[in-house]
Amino acid sequence: MLTLFRIIKFAFQDMARNVGLSSMTVLILVLMLLSINTLVVINVFTNEAVKSIKDQIDVSLYFNYEATNEEINEVKSYVGGFPEVTEIIYLNRDEVLAKFKEQQKNNPEVLSALDELGENPLGPTMIVKTREPKDYEKVIQALNVPEYENIIEAKTFGDTQKAIDRIHIITTQVQRFAIGLSLLFALIAFLIILNTIRVAIYTQRIEISIKKLVGASNWFVRGPYVVESLFFSIASILIIGGLLWIAFRLLDPYTAIVFQKSNLLFDYYLNNRYLLIGIQLGSVLFLTVVSSLLAMRRYLRV
Repeated sequence: MLTLFRIIKFAFQDMARNVGLSSMTVLILVLMLLSINTLVVINVFTNEAVKSIKDQIDVSLYFNYEATNEEINEVKSYVGGFPEVTEIIYLNRDEVLAKFKEQQKNNPEVLSALDELGENPLGPTMIVKTREPKDYEKVIQALNVPEYENIIEAKTFGDTQKAIDRIHIITTQVQRFAIGLSLLFALIAFLIILNTIRVAIYTQRIEISIKKLVGASNWFVRGPYVVESLFFSIASILIIGGLLWIAFRLLDPYTAIVFQKSNLLFDYYLNNRYLLIGIQLGSVLFLTVVSSLLAMRRYLRV
């Protein structure tokens, strides 16, 4: 325990002597982690945007108002047999009429014309949802058969696959930029830590030589610099954690407007905190410890 306390003491003495370089090292590590977390945020937004688009699209089948329940049930059973279909919503004639009147409540001319007819001219509607947007084309093609020509008056489908593909293209470009930025900050952090440790060792080269001459082990000499690396890693993780907390509190009210979900980013990080912290801490520790060990290597011989 005494040896460990001495190693920790020497580590903090070294950081105090080179407080400028130590602060710069932590700053670069924070920037690297910030760019990594930007990738995570982009991925969350992309997945949520695609999910939102998928939830809003469907195939609507408009039946002839003279179609019988047996004919409609036959179509429903046929469509429900597709493994791609996840949900079928059926609206009878009265429900379709009520929905139409609600949509046209600000258009008195349409409502007046509807009242003059004296009867419901609208047929039943069936709304079909599938797992993926590309599956809708398969459903529509399957219904283009002579048996259903007199039953189904129209089929509508908003093709949003192009919008989804565009989202993926944009986010891929942004992700590539963020990855490049992360690698750049990682390289800068590596070089700064390397030179920080080199400067510290150079200023203490005589002290290190004396330690070696009196029997100090290699790990006793390495110890303070490894502790410094650990301190840099923990400090950067704590700082980025505080910055992310502030950023999520500021961004979540705006994301709630777009995605209709409150605390989207905060909840995502809260649910995945152990994985995200573990990955970030592991990568930063690896970077700092490796660069420290490389910097110390040439000074371990007397």
